[in-house]
Amino acid sequence: MVGNRLVLLTMAVLVGCGGDRDGGAAGDGSTRDLQRPAVDASAPMNDRASTAAAKKPAPKVAAKPAAKPVARTLATGTAISAKFDAGISSRTHKAGQKLTGTVSADVKDKSGRVVIPAGSKVYVTIAAIHESERKSDKTGKLLLTPTKVVIGGRSYPLSGSASALDRTLKDRKTNAGDIAKVGVGVGAGALLGTAVSGGSTKGAVIGGVAGGAVGAQRAVETQDRDVVVPVGSRLKVTLAAPFRRSI
Repeated sequence: MVGNRLVLLTMAVLVGCGGDRDGGAAGDGSTRDLQRPAVDASAPMNDRASTAAAKKPAPKVAAKPAAKPVARTLATGTAISAKFDAGISSRTHKAGQKLTGTVSADVKDKSGRVVIPAGSKVYVTIAAIHESERKSDKTGKLLLTPTKVVIGGRSYPLSGSASALDRTLKDRKTNAGDIAKVGVGVGAGALLGTAVSGGSTKGAVIGGVAGGAVGAQRAVETQDRDVVVPVGSRLKVTLAAPFRRSI
């Protein structure tokens, strides 16, 4: 009997200990706070690069070398065709006056590259100008000297000669000089007629008429005629030295 009681008591103790362990484990599980801390989803994200990365200089890009200017040359004897921007007359123009012309066609080098484009301005100076004083003179006197050409606002010196290809002569009205020429003819004829006829009035009249005819003819032959160059007429410039332009 005593032995049975000891066995039962021992079993009761063992059962009690096991229950405490289970209860403690259950109690620990029920009271432990396993929730994660709350996260504020409205807070802005910090996506900025680090200070070191922000201060890092951008990589340098190698600059392309500038293109070197290319020189284009027109040979001596090259002709530049242009048109006068204004007319010329020996009655109104004097030596030293400056004139302009507009280049009418591209001027190219031997390789076919344009050196002086159409529309450029050619400047010339009147070196000498004079009306024609004799009927045998078909041109009068007009000498032009080219000085420069302006291309795209930049000036380049020119060396050569210039010609007005369409110049003409225009008769002037009879002036005091022409009348004086006729008067001299009449007087000379009268004196000659008087001397030949022995001093008679008839000889003077005949001589005067003859002298007048000679004077009139002389006046016609020596009548002044102005050199005239119409506006828009052709101007030709011929280079006396190579012309160079850098492009």
